[in-house]
Amino acid sequence: MKINNISPQDNKYTQIITTIALVPKKLHYIGTLPEERRPTIAIVGTRKPTAYGAEVTAKLAGDLARRGIVIVSGLALGTDAIAHRATLEAGGTTIAVLANGLASITPATNRQLGENIVKAGGAIVSEYEPDEPAYAGRFLERNRIVSGLSDGILITEASARSGTLNTARHAIEQNKDVFVVPGNITSPLSAGCNQLLRQGATPVTCVEDILEVIAPELLRPQAQLALGDNPLQTAIIRLLQNGVRDGDALQQQSGADPQEFGSELTLMEINGTVRALGGNQWTLR
Repeated sequence: MKINNISPQDNKYTQIITTIALVPKKLHYIGTLPEERRPTIAIVGTRKPTAYGAEVTAKLAGDLARRGIVIVSGLALGTDAIAHRATLEAGGTTIAVLANGLASITPATNRQLGENIVKAGGAIVSEYEPDEPAYAGRFLERNRIVSGLSDGILITEASARSGTLNTARHAIEQNKDVFVVPGNITSPLSAGCNQLLRQGATPVTCVEDILEVIAPELLRPQAQLALGDNPLQTAIIRLLQNGVRDGDALQQQSGADPQEFGSELTLMEINGTVRALGGNQWTLR
C-alpha cells in the first residue's frame, strides 16, 4: 500500500490539528483523506470491553457513520477495532491513527482491518516516518492526534487508570467536546467513564446526544424500525427494542417453538435485521 505525505495545513480536513499542541510537521497516510472538513468523532475505550461495552460501541459507531460522521480511532484491539468495523459495516468512513510508522500496520491481528479501512475509502495515518517502531510513549503521543482530528471524542468504556483518559485530557486541552457512555457503577471498566461524567463530560445514551452538539444540522426524527416479515419477526424486534438480549429468553417470550424461532432468527440475521453478539446474545442492527 502506497504511503503518502502531507502537511496538515495543506488539506482542509486535517487543518484542524494545526491548532493543537505539538503540531505534527507532516502526516504520513495510506488510503484517502477527506478533501473537505466533515463532522468527525473519535471513539476510544478499553482494549477488553465487556459485552455491554462492545454492544454500545458498535451501535453508536454505526449510527454515527450512517449519519455521515467520520469515525477516528487507533486500530487497537477491543473498542478501537469494534468502532472501525461497525463504521465499515454501516458504509461509513473511518480513519485509524497509528503510534508507529506505516511500513508496518499494527497490531498485526488488525492488519486486515486496516486494509479494509483503506479499501472502503478511509485512511491509516501516522506522524512517524515509515520504519519507526511503536513504543509506550508514542501511544500517548498518538492520542493527541486522535482527538485533534476530531470535533469531539466518545468514550464508551474505560477503567479509572485507562490510557483512554489520556485521550480525554488531550481533548479537554484542545477544547473538544467529551462524550461518555454511563456505565455500571459496580464495573471497574466503567469507573473511568463515570469519573469523567462527574467532571462534566456529556452523557450519551443515543446518537442524538452527540449530533445535537457537533452537527445539529444532521438531526432528524429517528425512523421507526420496520416491522418484521411476519408476526414472529415483529415480536422478536419488539422484544429486542425492550432490552431482551438472551436468545433463550427471546424464544420463550415470543411464544414460538424452538425450531421455528431458530429459523426466523437466522433469516433476520441474514437480512441484516439482527446481529449476534456471541454467547447467544442478540441485538438489532
